[in-house]
Amino acid sequence: MAAPRLTPEVLKSHGMTWEIAPSFIDEIAAVMQAESNPCSAWQVLSKQVLRQDHDFRLHQLLHRQVFQGWDVECQGPIPTWIPTDEGTRETNLACFMQVWQGGEAWEERRQGDPTKDWPLLQQLSWEEPEAFWPPVLQHLRVNFHQMPSRMFQAASSGNPDEHVWLPGARLNIAESCLEARDPDAPAIQWADEASPRVVQTISLGSLRLQSFHVAASLQQLGIRPGAAVGVAMPMTPESVAIYLGIILAGCAAVSIADSFAPSEIQSRLKISGAALIFTQDHVMRGKRQHPMFDKVAKAGDVRAVVLPCQAGSAPQAEFRPGDLSWQDFLRAGKPYRREFRPCIVHSNDICNILFSSGTTGEPKAIPWTHVTPIRCGANAWAHQDVRQRDVVCWPTSLGWMMGPWLVFAALLNGAAIALFNGPPLARPFGDFVDAARVTMLGVVPSIVRAWRGSDCMQGFEWGALRCFSSTGEASSPEDYHWLMARGGYKPVMEYCGGTEIGGGFLSGTLLQPQAPATFSTPTIGTNLVLLGPEPEASSSSGSNNDERQQSPHWSLTAAQPAEGQSCSSGFTGELALVPPMLGASQRLLNRDHFHAYYQGMPRLKASSLAGSPVLRRHGDEVERLPCGYYVAHGRSDDTMNLGGIKVSSVELEKACTSEVQEVMEAAAVAVPSLGGGPSRLVLFLVLQPGSLGQHAGAGNQPDKPRLQQQCQQAIRSRLNPLFKVAEVHVVESLPRTASNKVMRRLLREQVDNKASKL
Repeated sequence: MAAPRLTPEVLKSHGMTWEIAPSFIDEIAAVMQAESNPCSAWQVLSKQVLRQDHDFRLHQLLHRQVFQGWDVECQGPIPTWIPTDEGTRETNLACFMQVWQGGEAWEERRQGDPTKDWPLLQQLSWEEPEAFWPPVLQHLRVNFHQMPSRMFQAASSGNPDEHVWLPGARLNIAESCLEARDPDAPAIQWADEASPRVVQTISLGSLRLQSFHVAASLQQLGIRPGAAVGVAMPMTPESVAIYLGIILAGCAAVSIADSFAPSEIQSRLKISGAALIFTQDHVMRGKRQHPMFDKVAKAGDVRAVVLPCQAGSAPQAEFRPGDLSWQDFLRAGKPYRREFRPCIVHSNDICNILFSSGTTGEPKAIPWTHVTPIRCGANAWAHQDVRQRDVVCWPTSLGWMMGPWLVFAALLNGAAIALFNGPPLARPFGDFVDAARVTMLGVVPSIVRAWRGSDCMQGFEWGALRCFSSTGEASSPEDYHWLMARGGYKPVMEYCGGTEIGGGFLSGTLLQPQAPATFSTPTIGTNLVLLGPEPEASSSSGSNNDERQQSPHWSLTAAQPAEGQSCSSGFTGELALVPPMLGASQRLLNRDHFHAYYQGMPRLKASSLAGSPVLRRHGDEVERLPCGYYVAHGRSDDTMNLGGIKVSSVELEKACTSEVQEVMEAAAVAVPSLGGGPSRLVLFLVLQPGSLGQHAGAGNQPDKPRLQQQCQQAIRSRLNPLFKVAEVHVVESLPRTASNKVMRRLLREQVDNKASKL
């Protein structure tokens, strides 16, 4: 390959000194001469030439120059991470493919190269569950007290909510997390913000004993199998033992975010019918204490077990009659903890009750059965490549699905959970990741944005890290290239899914090149289609093209092209899931499940598993890129009516962030005009760091008229000239739910409240 056109002057302008620029140019030239294509060249340059302490602008410059002839329409998105042959061979998926006896289709069509065989394996994971899932369950060491008669039993009615996974099975999924591996292996690694490099270890045997102790105490307290028990506290070693103990006792853990107001806690306790709740006296946010038990007390009369925020001290709270301290609770079960036996239940019994974000109206109460955690573990095994003795870290809480996901993703794979008692936004967290030797680090884009803005993670090598993973909101390609560079070019596995499916439907693998802010594959066990509003909107075909059914209202395009067909792209539509799907919800506690997810959706003509399945609604807008990659554009159901025209808020926001350089984040809301009439479009903008100083108006304030004009032009040019921006508000951050979704309802209320005072 031809070497990039670099001069010492160019390198100096990108942060390199005069002294080392000539040798750096020679090193690049040698690599480019030795490599025959941009992917192999970038693989060497990113791993052997570029360093973490090089100015990020230099990383960007070299990446652009290496891939300057790349045709994204034919070759897909430009990769930032390329797998090596050695790394590929060591992945869980490659090891699985070496030994899996997948039946006739697998033996006839496999090529023997895991990078080429992955699409076939992914397809067979949902086409042939009887062949695919047994060895995966064996790897996860799911302990059945009664084996299932088969993996999947389709309902004769065809109703997807009546299908059965693991029919006849009896188990306790928490027992599988705690019983099947070396009791001396690490189960939790944790540290405090004050001493982030002093990492404490809790063995699997110790966690098992603590969890059994919780379960025995629940029994002694009169909490019977099937009862709901709330957990509203940060993610700590104690809360993990509490969560597993609740499930061991045959009860359902009720996930409640510790950030919720009393009214939100009350609604979740009421919907679930919780008999008890575990909480703390206070929670720490930075260096400030915030009352937690007080919020629980205001939420109703559900009996509470209260843990102290400061370990080793008594809870600082005024108990109500019936409330217990953590120590008093444990005292009740201490004589019975070693003799306790897990409550063995049916596979479709509930182990966890989680909630939708609840941005409008009452939150949906989503039960996880003892099958759902299997999806968590299997996703982590395949997509985040979590292995035995790994250390898995994801700043989260049990109030959001990623908290339970982390527990099962780590423990079912024989890995340890890494917990940091402090915020993940500053340098102490990086110290902890380094000292705990974290192998998989989960993030959300706002965390990465904060790291980049403060450069607080400078100097860390994170030598044990194998990959990042990201979920919760749309990612910034530039921020995630920065993250890969900061981590020594480790890939980011994007992960998009939902609480109601217990994991993801789009992600990546360590078998495939990864581009920032894109997905390289549907997850294992997932079949999906994209819906368009008109039959002619897409004529692309997929692996189930012959089984497609067009309807007067929808066009359907399959997830992946059939073998031998070219990869069509450029289609954006609402993503829909094809049932059945292991672990996905089949009921809601407070709504009609079929109506919420299936009513009004089209059907496929045929399916080898479940007749002619009706598609499952999810509500994400996704664009299919060439070569099997995807980009998520947010929720397709965040729509508004402007001048009689329906438009997605995601489209409006994307126009502003793509076209207006100073805008880092945007939220679009429609508010009614004073006195009634058409809705007005109001934008809330978060500016890029440093942009205020360059473009400030009078009094060093943001130049809102100029920003409004630029956003108006962006919307006019990208969407519709009839969409008029009525107001622009510059804010420091956007309000988000516990699952990191923008709370547009709160923004609308801000505008309404301001207008009502005029």
